[in-house]
Amino acid sequence: MNRPKAIPQEQEEALPESIARVGRIVAVTGAHAIILLDVEERTNIDAERSPEIGTLLKVDCATSISLALVSALSSPMPSHNKGEQELRIVEVEFIGELPKDEHGRPKSFRRGISSYPSLGDTVYRASRSELSKAYACDSDTSIRVGHIQQDPSIPAMIKIDEMLGKHFAVLGTTGTGKSCTVALILRRILEKNPQAHVLLLDVHREYAQSFKGMSEVITPDNMVLPFWLLNFEEAVEILIGQQPGRETDVEILRELIPMAKARYMNNQRRDKTGATVRGGFDGSNIGVDSPLPYRTSDLTGILEEYIGKLELRGELAPYKRLKARIETISRDPRYGFMFGSLTVQDNMAAVLARLFRIPVNGKPIAIVELGGLPSEIINVVVSVLARLAFDFGVWSAGRIPITFVCEEAHRYVPIDKTLGFEPTKKSISRIAKEGRKYGVSLCMITQRPAELDPTILSQCNTIFSMRLTNERDQDILRAGISDAAASLLEFMSTMGTGEAITFGEGVALPTRIKFDMLPEDEWPKSNTASFTTNWARNLPDDSFLNEVVNRWRAQTFNPDASNYSVEAAAAQAAPMAVPPHPTLRREHLQPSPIQQRPGIQPAPAAFGQHMPPQPLRRSTDLAQAAPTPAPTAGQQPSLANLIKQFRT
Repeated sequence: MNRPKAIPQEQEEALPESIARVGRIVAVTGAHAIILLDVEERTNIDAERSPEIGTLLKVDCATSISLALVSALSSPMPSHNKGEQELRIVEVEFIGELPKDEHGRPKSFRRGISSYPSLGDTVYRASRSELSKAYACDSDTSIRVGHIQQDPSIPAMIKIDEMLGKHFAVLGTTGTGKSCTVALILRRILEKNPQAHVLLLDVHREYAQSFKGMSEVITPDNMVLPFWLLNFEEAVEILIGQQPGRETDVEILRELIPMAKARYMNNQRRDKTGATVRGGFDGSNIGVDSPLPYRTSDLTGILEEYIGKLELRGELAPYKRLKARIETISRDPRYGFMFGSLTVQDNMAAVLARLFRIPVNGKPIAIVELGGLPSEIINVVVSVLARLAFDFGVWSAGRIPITFVCEEAHRYVPIDKTLGFEPTKKSISRIAKEGRKYGVSLCMITQRPAELDPTILSQCNTIFSMRLTNERDQDILRAGISDAAASLLEFMSTMGTGEAITFGEGVALPTRIKFDMLPEDEWPKSNTASFTTNWARNLPDDSFLNEVVNRWRAQTFNPDASNYSVEAAAAQAAPMAVPPHPTLRREHLQPSPIQQRPGIQPAPAAFGQHMPPQPLRRSTDLAQAAPTPAPTAGQQPSLANLIKQFRT
């Protein structure tokens, strides 16, 4: 016998109650109820449209329409005879209601139940208008990302303030469309809010294509992140590490850094060009964590002075060890974006302006591409960026909200205490726990939630869970959500690409959604490689291998090097305009003439006499790092004032 055709969507609203009826309530326990499904043969439509997990049902009460989500289906006494009718029951959880006005018409949806249904009450399928009210969001502060699974005509909406205000997470096994989902959500947010401030950590260099024309792309080649922005804990991890018996080295470094900062400040005061340091910075109020410039040559110089003292001859090992480590790190080309500058300049305002898009200038998102860098270098960069984002939120009093998007989050905040970079874990954890108060929101993206610190995941109040096949990953989610959403998680191992279970404060109701598809030219570069296609091609010539080996040895990664044009990059660079700052001058951000001459290697005086010639940085690097023209007064806080608060 052929099954009847499904009812078209456009006719569903006109279904009579005899068809929309599902059954009647036979048990109520708190927010849960059991429904006995109707079994009489009407038109066999129920066979085609029987409720499934996640379906929204309704009970018409006196003062409101109660809405319930199907959480389980069962047949307690199944029959082996084909024509015999079976007992079928549905378990539901009440999630909210549509209050009625004085004329009995349903109003806006609200969470919670004020009037519970009684035994024997009839249960119906929620109509399209009731579904629209239940999943509706304020159009001014929400965005569409797809449609709900129950009815493709009902859009899946996200409430921006609720989602960003309390952090969110995107979870899913590799290949489930996770990167496309992140790109879709961020693009819809930026289209709605073109003056946003988003910082995206791109570990696999895949998102630049998704935000063409609206992003500032920061690569290891043009990144400027001065070493003096490191706090003491980060400096210890880089310069000393986890060597045994490091307590003496740590205390020496704790003493040296403020001395080096004070020496730099004194040199600035004596600058014959008239550059002076304002704001009351002297040796008495310079702390080890104050974001003030200093030179590594001053560190090594002070160490040499200590080593030369006769009374220290019996305790020279820690001083010599620390001096050698500083010189080694300064020469390491992998740390060129931190230690590679020929001169130390107070360009903190320019660094913050570029990272956090202040002013936006049509590019509300900064994409920091970290692909190709060693893991220990990535850890340092992520630690500094996360800490700067939080500290900026603190000292700006949350006047410029920032969204910090962390790809492959399980790498930085793992559940295993012996893994990861300790300063990075502290920086991200601090954003998760306290960032909401200062306008710093967190987006965690991971394919292994079981390997992510549960403290971080528990702070994400909106979850988009795509297909997860690992049982441990599923258990992590079930532990912290309501029963209604937990029943939806049963679909996680079988969902298709681009589908997700979403729940939390950023959405109206827990539901299964299908994300919209981005245009092909906006897809992230995360597609699985085609082995059969690539293996059918002829092998490249020897120049290809030579290029790979050269990049490998230089620890730099630029897959588009063959198409890279310094002239084109210079033409696209932002205009060189510097916001007012007590110590930051225009000439500080301009490359010196000797840097622009090809073939000339400047002398490395700032980093000691043993430092070999460093590769020249492109003349466009600092130009790209400079902020765009500052807005008029009253539009946003002054970076100069914020940095002064940082330091005092």
